[in-house]
Amino acid sequence: MKTILVPLQNISMMTSTLDFVVRLAQRTGAYIEGFPLRFGIPQYVVAELAAGIPLESYEVKSEAELNEMRGFFEAFMLKHDIPRAAGGSSRPCFDWLTTAPEGEDFVGSYGRAFDLIVMARSDVDAAGPHRRAIESALFEGGRPVLLTPLNAPRSIATNIMIHWNGSTEQARVNAFAMPLLHLAERVSILTVIGGQGVPGPSADRIVRQLRYNEIAANLIRVELEGRDTGETVLDAARAQGCDLLIKGAFTRTRLRQLMFGGATRYIMEHADLPVLMAH
Repeated sequence: MKTILVPLQNISMMTSTLDFVVRLAQRTGAYIEGFPLRFGIPQYVVAELAAGIPLESYEVKSEAELNEMRGFFEAFMLKHDIPRAAGGSSRPCFDWLTTAPEGEDFVGSYGRAFDLIVMARSDVDAAGPHRRAIESALFEGGRPVLLTPLNAPRSIATNIMIHWNGSTEQARVNAFAMPLLHLAERVSILTVIGGQGVPGPSADRIVRQLRYNEIAANLIRVELEGRDTGETVLDAARAQGCDLLIKGAFTRTRLRQLMFGGATRYIMEHADLPVLMAH
């Protein structure tokens, strides 16, 4: 994972997200590119502007916010000894994309050119545009998305848990995670007995696959014990002291997740450790 894309927002979790990105890039020797995540202007704002609010004042405020985000990003990188990208091969390094258009869909389309997209995770109070930006990355990017919590662990990908549920989505994110799995000191394959899953290979087969890839993985089985699947997964990761969870995203459809809940939605909203996801 040598190229990392970071959409920036004016939210409290951004410092924690950048802290995680810096430590990951220092470990993997990655190039980091930041850009301002600018949500499209809501229709009611457009109506207000049309009703007489000077468009120039809105644009000035928007430009000031963009400059503030860029200054924050660049200062953070330099403070942590990440140099600006130049013609040479010095890594880790960073750069800033100045031509990012408005709209959360850009996260997914532009993210296809990177090995990893890192964003602050959603939560139960997150605004709709933030959720849509994460889903754009997951459904349109074709790349893994790493969601960071408010207080990320100090270690990075040293103790990794894979939640195996038999799905195509989980197989895909496992493949994306291989560079990190090779760096890890410990890898666990979690099976939630009675939890949400689909017909597919057993967790024992995944353990065997990883061992052929020179990754010594151990198998963990846990019961629901009255919890839902997402809560059980997070409890298991916490009990094992994990600093990264590997999770396939939206094995159930988004509509079913919204109507009935699901492990993906629960983990996206409640995870207290970084989660690597892919659809």
